[in-house]
Amino acid sequence: MATSTGWFYWAVLSAVFAALTAIFAKIGIQGVDSDLATLIRTVIIIVVLSAFVGLTGKWTNPLSLSPRTWVFLGLSGLATGASWVCYFRALKIGAASQVAPVDKFSLVLVALFAVIFLGERPSLREWSGIALVASGVLVLAFKR
Repeated sequence: MATSTGWFYWAVLSAVFAALTAIFAKIGIQGVDSDLATLIRTVIIIVVLSAFVGLTGKWTNPLSLSPRTWVFLGLSGLATGASWVCYFRALKIGAASQVAPVDKFSLVLVALFAVIFLGERPSLREWSGIALVASGVLVLAFKR
């Protein structure tokens, strides 16, 4: 187990920004095709991240990265794009308070995939939290 808790603060900030993403997107996609909205969002992300990487001196030649890195970053990018398209379509037709929590079922899937593909072994306490998330998603999914 890592001794640093720095990851936790970044994860909390990620959750805050993800929550704001859902709210801002729900407001922003009114009267706009969800795929076009996803493209606009992506272009803004590219511009902001390019400026951030450049201004913080973190730019390196991407051609110097290993082929393995390229493959997995490419796969990650494809999965991200597919996730965003699906998320914006769901948000376009559903309530943000329902779509966002169901989208977070990814937490459960990440845990399962991490066990299968990365050999991670969550503790009983961690599995309990993961089960609670899954239960919450089921409550939302079968709400009728």
